[in-house]
Amino acid sequence: MLDPKQLDDLAQRLASAMPKGIQMLQEDIGRNLRASLESGLDKLDLVTREEFDVQSAVLARTREKLAALEARIAELERAHPSARIEVD
Repeated sequence: MLDPKQLDDLAQRLASAMPKGIQMLQEDIGRNLRASLESGLDKLDLVTREEFDVQSAVLARTREKLAALEARIAELERAHPSARIEVD
């Protein structure tokens, strides 16, 4: 989810981009825009950059372990051809 300060800033920028006649209602529009943005972003099920980076690191370690296991299996299969395992 976006930082509440960023959400307020985005809502404020959108409200200030409205035509001058509408800007008189800027505070109300800002509140409504913020609520709409928050509701829409909540539906997107977003993650923070920190969460994304953590999961990327976990995935990288998992891929490294998988490559090591695949190499180890290949080594064992070379050493013991009759024990070959077929995997799809």
